[in-house]
Amino acid sequence: MTTQTRKIAFIGAGNMTQSIVGGMVSSGYPSDHIFVSNPSAGKLEKMAQSLNVHTSHDNAEIANAADVIVLAVKPQLMADVCAALTEQVSNLADKLIVTIAAGIRIEKYRSYLGDTIRMVRVMPNTPSLVGKGMSGLVADDRVSDDDKAYITEAFDGVGETLWVADEDELDILGAVAGSGPAYFFEFMASLQKAAVNLGFDREKARAMVQQTALGAAEMAIASELELEDLRKQVTSKGGSTAKGVEQYQAHDLDKTSDDAVKAAVKRNQEMAKLF
Repeated sequence: MTTQTRKIAFIGAGNMTQSIVGGMVSSGYPSDHIFVSNPSAGKLEKMAQSLNVHTSHDNAEIANAADVIVLAVKPQLMADVCAALTEQVSNLADKLIVTIAAGIRIEKYRSYLGDTIRMVRVMPNTPSLVGKGMSGLVADDRVSDDDKAYITEAFDGVGETLWVADEDELDILGAVAGSGPAYFFEFMASLQKAAVNLGFDREKARAMVQQTALGAAEMAIASELELEDLRKQVTSKGGSTAKGVEQYQAHDLDKTSDDAVKAAVKRNQEMAKLF
């Protein structure tokens, strides 16, 4: 349980909000200190019943009640949501503002919410939905160490957290950790197809691939060895694994990954200019 039990309001009740709030409650955070707003009723009813949190259709109502406001709406809706908050919430400068929306930089939020806000940007990834996330965080220079500790504990409920130095680094983290699950799924799907092409049915091929991926990830977490050294441990010279690895190396897997991450970083930078 976090050592700081501030009142926290989530504007938007999508899957990521549900996961974060669920992680906080399961870690012992008092549900009566959590507020969630959403235009439609279905998600709010689900959260009220399963997590016993406060719910509302009124963003300003929960924002006024909270010490921390988490903006969890789609980027294209953010300007309108923030405009309403500036009109209806009188003391935004006293509240910690957190955003999990992709692409929008802190400087833009200052134009939305005023120059006096203190803000944290968080970039969670989709494995946060199953408690295995990797969330990148960056703060402006007005955010205190206590603020950072609070947000770290909140997002530790859905996985691991990593603070970065600036928003450029957050773009890189997004290209690796944010987009990374898609890269792994692409690779896993290709292994599944390879097994199917050799006679396995899709269900058995998937079971084989996903358990192997899970085992490899757990080995990496448990080991202090470099990832390249772990690969070498399971690659006997002249063996079948070595022959398979040779095929990846022949197609320059390192360059493919380098190109993929650079392309995703570039797109993150382009998206920041859209808002």
